[in-house]
Amino acid sequence: MPSPAGLSGIDASSRALETVLASLEDSKAENIVPIDIQGKSSLGDYMVVASGRSHRHVAAVAEQLLKALKDAGLGQARVEGLSGADWVLIDSGDIIVHVFRPEIREFYNIEKMWQAPDLEEETIH
Repeated sequence: MPSPAGLSGIDASSRALETVLASLEDSKAENIVPIDIQGKSSLGDYMVVASGRSHRHVAAVAEQLLKALKDAGLGQARVEGLSGADWVLIDSGDIIVHVFRPEIREFYNIEKMWQAPDLEEETIH
């Protein structure tokens, strides 16, 4: 089923990912890691993990990303954690973005979990 913009789901999620990555680069986010979660989760198509240098930088990166998503016509994303700015989660539907302060990112290390190889069905007990 085409998206409202007339793009297929794959094209729409690729365009959303490009918008997210460009915004993170523009706002000087660090250690940007896109993770393809298609087939691993029904939460979305991609997860992006990035870091900001401080509370203020994490908040600024997140606010710029929210504006970029809206300006690109990708709707109003849901956001959690912006007030504390240790870990901000932005859910745009196809793309889930986590922006962390470095210490918080190191503690949770969520990209390691999502980048783990899939287990074969025979190995699941």
